[in-house]
Amino acid sequence: MELKGKKINFLGDSITEGHGTSDWGTKPFHQLLRVRCDLAEARNYGKGGTKIARLPVVTDHPFDQDFNLRAVDMEHDADAVVVFGGTNDFGHGTIPLGDMDSRDVHTFYGGLHTLCTFLINTYKDKPIIFMTPLHRLNEVMDHNNRVKDGNKKARPLVDFVRAVREVCEFYGIPVLDLYRDCAMYGQNWAWCEKYMPDGLHPSDAGHELIANKLQKFLENF
Repeated sequence: MELKGKKINFLGDSITEGHGTSDWGTKPFHQLLRVRCDLAEARNYGKGGTKIARLPVVTDHPFDQDFNLRAVDMEHDADAVVVFGGTNDFGHGTIPLGDMDSRDVHTFYGGLHTLCTFLINTYKDKPIIFMTPLHRLNEVMDHNNRVKDGNKKARPLVDFVRAVREVCEFYGIPVLDLYRDCAMYGQNWAWCEKYMPDGLHPSDAGHELIANKLQKFLENF
């Protein structure tokens, strides 16, 4: 894919929004791509705290506006769409994983199916790419460091990663697997200090790594 002059929508959570970087306007991975690849636009549709699945009760609070609710408000003239989410579905410990047959938007699998279907129908013949969640500090605990085993809905992060791979494969959507191949391992404090100081949000150096991976992935699309 030739990137110069392209308009790309980036749908995501706080990582896409820019949390963890020194400058939300220039340092997130998509803005690095915009400059490097001379994109016409790198549209930031990241919103902190949001999930792919829908909460049982939805309010007007930005945290409640899941990816499916916000996807309909994205500009439809994009040349490509990049989706980067799932870590909050895991980390907040309240979202049922569901299974491959689920189409219930309140489950992670169902939210993925709904989102993939909408994007395919809206951005016909345009590249759609998903990126898996990154490793993070607590991959079997919630964001308050409570062991998730007592929550019957809770599953380890890798199960959410597998769901992204499985659903995208079903629709023929390419996946950039950052969980498998991004060299940011949340259990290693040496890596965390440089790339993910809070154990979740990539630093400027972390966003550089993501941008490098995504650039190569898009150029080879």
